[in-house]
Amino acid sequence: MSETADFEGLLREALTPVEPPAHLATRLEDALQSITEMAAGELEAWELKAMRDPRNWARPAAALVAGTSAGAVLVLLRARRREPKDGADAVKRTVGAARSQAARVLSRRR
Repeated sequence: MSETADFEGLLREALTPVEPPAHLATRLEDALQSITEMAAGELEAWELKAMRDPRNWARPAAALVAGTSAGAVLVLLRARRREPKDGADAVKRTVGAARSQAARVLSRRR
């Protein structure tokens, strides 16, 4: 019986949640912002004449996917940081915050 208790204690200790370092969120946001900006730069440099040849579609498609994904994750991270994690209408507030953050990111692009 003591072996089982020791095993359960070890398992409980091993599975204790660990808070990530404070700078990790900042580094992640910086990396996502950088990816979004690089993808936007790639798409801005893209020439419509070159799209006649399907061999030229790979880079703009990759830039579009990477930029959209990084931008969406960045919006969600920022919205989640600003909103409390509990409450009955937390989902509505998170969606509203994500919407306003997306509008802010898009307005910077113009």
